[in-house]
Amino acid sequence: MTTKRSSVLFVCVKNGGKSQMAAALMRLHAGDAIDVRSAGTRPGTAINAQSAEAIAEVGADMSSAVPQPVTSELLRSVDYVIVIGGEAVIEPAEGMTAPVTTWHTDEPSLRGIDGMERMRLVRDDIDTHVRALLSDLTPTAN
Repeated sequence: MTTKRSSVLFVCVKNGGKSQMAAALMRLHAGDAIDVRSAGTRPGTAINAQSAEAIAEVGADMSSAVPQPVTSELLRSVDYVIVIGGEAVIEPAEGMTAPVTTWHTDEPSLRGIDGMERMRLVRDDIDTHVRALLSDLTPTAN
């Protein structure tokens, strides 16, 4: 008997930083146990280089990621939708069954912290959220 993997969609506005970081971290921690996707409400044209560098520091990889748009089909195809930050807004699509959860993450730039120091703090905050979600989705995972 095969158990269906849970699927998670991480969303931010541009899909070049935070949502891609969350997806890379979930893939790192969950391996093939979770089907992971990411998208943006207004996707940009490239991955944020500092985000990719901060992710690489912990052994995750988002270097080949490309910003993607949120579509109705994508929203209908996943079990969970995680919006990262308060800027992106997801309107439920017809036929969508996934709950939408918003993670309000740390924004170090509001405290005057910029550059790679900021990105590492953002990464670590998102990682804490990702690990908690993974624990909820796979109670036997560590």
